Amino acid sequence: MRTISCQEITDKVAQLVADTNYYLPDDVLNEIIRFRARETENLPISILDQIIENARIASEEQLPLCQDTGIAVFFVEIGIGVYVDGPGIEDAINEGVRRGHRDGGLRMSIVGDPLKRGNTGDNTPAVVHYTIVPGDSLNIMFCPKGGGCENMSRTAMLDPGDGREGVVDFVVDTVRIAGGKPCPPVIVGVG
Repeated sequence: MRTISCQEITDKVAQLVADTNYYLPDDVLNEIIRFRARETENLPISILDQIIENARIASEEQLPLCQDTGIAVFFVEIGIGVYVDGPGIEDAINEGVRRGHRDGGLRMSIVGDPLKRGNTGDNTPAVVHYTIVPGDSLNIMFCPKGGGCENMSRTAMLDPGDGREGVVDFVVDTVRIAGGKPCPPVIVGVG
């Protein structure tokens, strides 16, 4: 049995929250640079240059890549041989979110009741997805889900007879309706 303290989880989550908001992953930045090198139109070149410059400034100055630091979403793989010492893993994660946002200078934009629109003041509660795995490891992955892109998402229940064409039509229509509202670069995800 491996024991992991809630304090250690909180410390790691706080750093993870800040770092994820400061640093664009290398694979994403490299793809943007690759797209920039192939682009021939002035407007997309300008936008991609601004994104690349923003990523440079954010990482050098440890500033958020975007003002919308999003909903804190975690994917936790916890081994059956792990004992979490303290008040509990979810409390530790939420405390890490609080600290990461406060100490990292990140915007706290989560509201409690969606109709009353009261800000929670600390960007909690986090959304946590758990998977129990063999062994004694604990793996915590973080994904800040910004509202700027999420509010352009759509879902639909297509008829079985719609087939591939129905899916393509729905995706194209969704992109058309979103227009310039989502933050660039627009990366379309279909699931």
